[in-house]
Amino acid sequence: MVVLMTQNMNLGLEISGHDYFAGGVAFGKVGAYERIWGRVTFSVDPLSAPYNMIVDLDKVACDARGQVSYSSDFFILKPKEMDRGNSRLLFEVGNRGSKLLLQLVNDAVQSEWPNSSGHAGNGFLFRRGYTMVWCAWQGDILPVDRRMTMELPVPVTVDGPLTGLVRTEFAPGYDGTGYNVAQSFDGDSGIFSIPLSGNPYTKSYESVSVENADAKLTVREYETDRRVEIPHHDWAFSRLDSGGNRVPSPTSCFLRSGFKRGWIYELIYRAKNPLVLGLGFTAIRDFVSFLRYRPEDDIGCANPLYHRGKGVEKAYGWGCSQSARCLREFVYRGFNEDVDNRPVFDAINPFVSGAGRVTLNYRFAQPGRYPRQHFDHLYPSDQFPFAYSRVYDPLTRKSDAILKRPQSDPLVIHTQSSAEYWQRRGSLVHTNSAGEDLPEHPMVRVYLFAGAEHSADPLSEPDHLSTRFPTNPLNVSAFQRALIDAMDAWASQGIAPPLSQVPSRSAGTALTASEVAQRFEILPELRAPDSANRLFVQDFGKRFEHGEFSGEPPKEYRELEYQIWVPLIDSDGNESVGIRGVDLQVPIATYTGWNFRPKGEAEKSMAAVHGSYFPFTKTLAQRRSNGDCRLSLDERYSSLAEYVKRVQVVAAELVAARFLLEEDAARFIQRAKIGMVWGPLVNCCGNDQEKGVH
Repeated sequence: MVVLMTQNMNLGLEISGHDYFAGGVAFGKVGAYERIWGRVTFSVDPLSAPYNMIVDLDKVACDARGQVSYSSDFFILKPKEMDRGNSRLLFEVGNRGSKLLLQLVNDAVQSEWPNSSGHAGNGFLFRRGYTMVWCAWQGDILPVDRRMTMELPVPVTVDGPLTGLVRTEFAPGYDGTGYNVAQSFDGDSGIFSIPLSGNPYTKSYESVSVENADAKLTVREYETDRRVEIPHHDWAFSRLDSGGNRVPSPTSCFLRSGFKRGWIYELIYRAKNPLVLGLGFTAIRDFVSFLRYRPEDDIGCANPLYHRGKGVEKAYGWGCSQSARCLREFVYRGFNEDVDNRPVFDAINPFVSGAGRVTLNYRFAQPGRYPRQHFDHLYPSDQFPFAYSRVYDPLTRKSDAILKRPQSDPLVIHTQSSAEYWQRRGSLVHTNSAGEDLPEHPMVRVYLFAGAEHSADPLSEPDHLSTRFPTNPLNVSAFQRALIDAMDAWASQGIAPPLSQVPSRSAGTALTASEVAQRFEILPELRAPDSANRLFVQDFGKRFEHGEFSGEPPKEYRELEYQIWVPLIDSDGNESVGIRGVDLQVPIATYTGWNFRPKGEAEKSMAAVHGSYFPFTKTLAQRRSNGDCRLSLDERYSSLAEYVKRVQVVAAELVAARFLLEEDAARFIQRAKIGMVWGPLVNCCGNDQEKGVH
């Protein structure tokens, strides 16, 4: 067997284990699956063309061969008999070290160590025969909760550790997007110490000293409020130990008076020992390329996906939220071309990235952060370009595009929820900086999942533990399954997917947030947000283009603003554009892409990327009592039978449009027949939602 080698990269697999998935349960004609896991080590020449763009890699000590080494966890689910699979590799870019693919596509129980039938969900990806692959790419993730991790080198200078300014934010007590700091509670009396990273699973950049004289901690209730500096004697680089005692710590922040829940604390300090995080991109590129094209690694270990003299035929990339932003940056920066000039992914499916990209290949990068209206608002993941097509941006006087390398650019199915329009500047994916519609890129489809929140767990019901109103339970996994089939048909057979389904100015379906707020009249005193998450041109200093943050906090030029649109709504408050599923066309509630933070915790701001859920009343008398402007269920549907009939019609239309599979149409119809929506869900959630938003 001939090993295809490159002078620029050595790759070695260390397989720690393999076994049958879920005890060998069979998935239709594909049969049983197996799990393979371990560690992949990369050794690279930092001066070679495929690696010399990685920030600070040239400052890492090389071994005797002039190589730099790093490693990543990997995990594979593959058909036991590869001939029975579909020869398609589906790579999930993990979200903060976690696996979400099976949960959000297969309706499965989320697990970092999938090994049961519950972790397969409805089995869709298994029955289709996909080989599913994960490889760690975010190098600052800590080995907690079985998250996937990397081992990365640390750059140094002739004078010692590399140092630089770091800006971190805390919004204590908020657990909506991974910044839960519950371990910092001191009983019931408050929150007194927080890791500098803001959470327990991300490595904190170490302060150069536990003395805080050169650092600055400020507090404000809302993002636009004036920063108020906290006196140095009131805080310290310290943490609380298990006994509640304060001990010095260069990776934690202690506040004597305790942190206010939901308020914004901004700490700017000098840190040391950044990681070479940009190697996360090369890890994805080189590992997927190896699995596609090489029979064995550089130490003779067989490629577990290489079968009968060939690798997989197609490779697709999938990511949710942060991971979707990673895919966009991966393609934008040219990493979708491997060291031998071959495509890595034939197609990508970024889900709920909004217009952002991930900030990874930077010194002291914090790739887990992303800007929302209230929190992390000034972190730089949302920078021009936003669209896949080439656009001239008069605000920055630049012309650029996500797709600009025809020889390696993948096909793209970009999907986003309503929350991406409200919080993640999603309209900029398909408009220019002035908000004008862009022509559809021939290699791209963009779809709004109308009425959905960021990434609702298919198995969860609404809650309001960290929001003012119940969260939005609208499940879009059925659309995901149909679009994965469409993506495969596009990449494999050239069958183009349906045209994009997005709000547009030309059709009158893209509005400002204030225009939607004026139309949102469903309950007395209930108001929609009057502003989406605004975006202005930002300046992170002269070295930003070279991967360094030399200005913290960044300057924000408020006279240079990007136009952000949100989708048009109907008289029920539901969105009337995008892919409108059964639950929007035959509704029992209003589903929004926005929610508000709890009272007393900066309550006028939107709550992360959550949506809201406002069920209809059951009867006319109930809605009149509530002052509800929406028709009650009894007024809409004369009987459960009529409701089921309307679901059948809509489901059939969605199948014909290729936005729903036949098997999922049957699921919606069955759910309607047994009253899962008509009865129990309505009764469970009630109709006494809190009124008065701001």
